[in-house]
Amino acid sequence: MSTVNQTPATHVIKDQIREFIMENLAHAKGITSFTDDESLMESGVIDSLGIFRLVSFMEEDLRVRVSDEEINAETLKSVNSIEQLVLSKRK
Repeated sequence: MSTVNQTPATHVIKDQIREFIMENLAHAKGITSFTDDESLMESGVIDSLGIFRLVSFMEEDLRVRVSDEEINAETLKSVNSIEQLVLSKRK
């Protein structure tokens, strides 16, 4: 994993996102691993209920407001894209 242009805070956010997805979405489906770039919907990690749970996590735990327009397949595609959304909201 490259650490170029990433601060320790970035790693914490990505780790929180990855941990939430693994513990609350992937394990329930028997999925034991995924990459930060992998499409979570295509690999079956996230479904429609998972999107709701993920957005709730982002709003409650990561303290970012996600608009309806931002809830889409591109923004929530991967751990990396979710991290970018969170970071853009915190600027």
